[in-house]
Amino acid sequence: MGGVTPPEKPATAASELAASELLVDAEIDDVPAAEPTRVTTRRGLVFLGICLVLIGLNLRTVFSSFSAVLPEVTADAGLPGWAVVVLTTVPVTLLGVFAPLAPVLARRFGAERVLLGAMAMLTAGLLLRPMDLAGAGHLPALLLGTAACGAAIALCNVLLPGLVKRDFPHRLGLMGGLYTTAICASAALGAGFTYPVFTAAGHWTSALWFWALPAGVVLLLFLPLALRQHPVRHGVAAGGVNVWRSAVAWQVTIFMALQAMMSFSVFAWLAPILRDRGIDGGTAGLIVSVSIVLQMLGSFLAPGLAARFKDQRAINAVVALMTGGGFALSIFGPTELIWVWTGLLGLGQGSLTAVALTMIMLRTRDAHTAAHLSGMMQGVGYGLGSTGTLMVGQLHQATGGFAAAGILFLVVGSLAAVFGYRAGRKRFVGG
Repeated sequence: MGGVTPPEKPATAASELAASELLVDAEIDDVPAAEPTRVTTRRGLVFLGICLVLIGLNLRTVFSSFSAVLPEVTADAGLPGWAVVVLTTVPVTLLGVFAPLAPVLARRFGAERVLLGAMAMLTAGLLLRPMDLAGAGHLPALLLGTAACGAAIALCNVLLPGLVKRDFPHRLGLMGGLYTTAICASAALGAGFTYPVFTAAGHWTSALWFWALPAGVVLLLFLPLALRQHPVRHGVAAGGVNVWRSAVAWQVTIFMALQAMMSFSVFAWLAPILRDRGIDGGTAGLIVSVSIVLQMLGSFLAPGLAARFKDQRAINAVVALMTGGGFALSIFGPTELIWVWTGLLGLGQGSLTAVALTMIMLRTRDAHTAAHLSGMMQGVGYGLGSTGTLMVGQLHQATGGFAAAGILFLVVGSLAAVFGYRAGRKRFVGG
């Protein structure tokens, strides 16, 4: 996630901004500076790029695949209500808990080896998740496997963008675009293919085990490359802006947290919401998948559009209201127009996520401050963001339906519009 271009350089192209919105370097404070991954040939560099994109293609299937077969898992495994809430909440919570550990581990072992370890943990978690442990049923494995996946994805979230930026400085537009598209495609694939695999295999365990296969393949591909790296111990550079004392940083972070509440609720609950409305599992998965594909369009267009404005108050508020309204209409609106409601949700959510991340660059003056703000946003943002999936689950348990969740999303969308408006004012972290 490194080398972010300060916002005061107007020559930065909108397309470059869109491609690099996530590329804030977690190793920016390392002393000595982290060196690029050692590859000796152009073919080796291409292979590294393929590995990094394929890793990104595995970072959201854990969320959307479980959601796609949630009714089947709940019925067959006899999950109590609290377990469903925990299983949809824990992975997002761990994104915030483990994010601060990634730079620390990278300084000790090297980013490539930590990334390799994270992929091994992700593969192991995906294999463990559907297991039926003798005498204990499915619940312990579901809990442990899901937690392992959440921790692994947290490490990848932090380190992978920095490797993309560090190793491909002359192909940032291409690699940044491929990487961010891969993450969105990961969620869409999990939503769209899990139920068909369940239908073909006849059991939800096979549908969840399926996603360990691509993770395991990437692990094997990346293994020799990562092991060839020789990590160097790094210290931490002192000084810089204290983002935790900045009102602007907190406004941006809360904006991020509110969008995360809605974003991860889409992955965890949109498919069950659609099925609760009488839509069959295959169609519900397809609808969610298409909605996530539309997120890609929103995330591609919104950062460049936001950068062209004098400030971002209007666009932040509009996309926040689009997202909250689209989510509520998916619950309350006529099912005959469900593709319209979920399409509005997808465009709004993709745009909302992108502009929230773009605030990292537009509200900071240098790469070091941007990296610190990114760490704050991931730690606090994902930690608070996980309360969205938690509240939806608790409201569903308490009421037996999703109407209360629809009201919740209207409230969260409105709050996101307020904080997005405040974060959109042209000011900078540290003054």
